[in-house]
Amino acid sequence: MGENQEVLNGLKTAMEAELTGYNFYKNASENVKDSKAKEALSEMAKEELNHFNYLKHQYKSVFEKGHYDFSKSLLKKVDRPEENPIFSNAIKDRIKDSHFEVSVLTIGMKLEMDAVDFYRSCAKKSEAPEAEKLFNELADWEQIHLNAFKQGLDSLKADYWTANNFVPM
Repeated sequence: MGENQEVLNGLKTAMEAELTGYNFYKNASENVKDSKAKEALSEMAKEELNHFNYLKHQYKSVFEKGHYDFSKSLLKKVDRPEENPIFSNAIKDRIKDSHFEVSVLTIGMKLEMDAVDFYRSCAKKSEAPEAEKLFNELADWEQIHLNAFKQGLDSLKADYWTANNFVPM
């Protein structure tokens, strides 16, 4: 398989992952009750769609011209440094019945962890310095999402387990 075909396959896989993330966050934002979560998840969905469109632009450039086109750049990253960057503190009042919300955090964490690992792997395999930079930038962006989900889950886990009489293993 030629180098360009390998690049194109990697970009296709990345685009599929970004669309999966987009659809997950969009659906989750429509189904959570917490207004802060609706906003945060909706914003994450937009970011994933931006990533998809950027990767699609790169795919088209590699397919048609044989190389990346870095004249277009990703949008600015949004950091979410709060204790629970996704849900408001009001979720703790209804934590016992927040199964869907906790699932959103857990699944979101898994999606983002996979994305970070995938993009870091692509960066290591990249022969072009610009491609390595592109994939590391995407990995850094997804790491922000991963951190937000981890912070959110960490801030709720003990209360959720206690409210539902779960026993840690």
